[in-house]
Amino acid sequence: MLELTSKTKTIQVEAEDGQSLLDLAMKHNLDWAFSCTRGTCARCRCLIEEGAEFLEEITDAEWDRMEPEEFDQGYRLGCQAIVKADAGTIKAINQPYF
Repeated sequence: MLELTSKTKTIQVEAEDGQSLLDLAMKHNLDWAFSCTRGTCARCRCLIEEGAEFLEEITDAEWDRMEPEEFDQGYRLGCQAIVKADAGTIKAINQPYF
């Protein structure tokens, strides 16, 4: 199960392996902030409240754009956070910098 929270609403959908959190938010018409889908704008930044272990490893794009402390706090870029196969519950809140 995947729970995604934007500024205006929260949705619960099936977690699909190989898809990014941003892809799934867009697929389900959630108003998730983003500009580029490549990891450079960081508007899709999100706080992973639960299930970080069900996401693929932090990408080079994320390391280039974010600070190490943000990863320690549970932040990822939605466009880079890819759901693993057989994922459990993941909860993410869209929290752009601005």
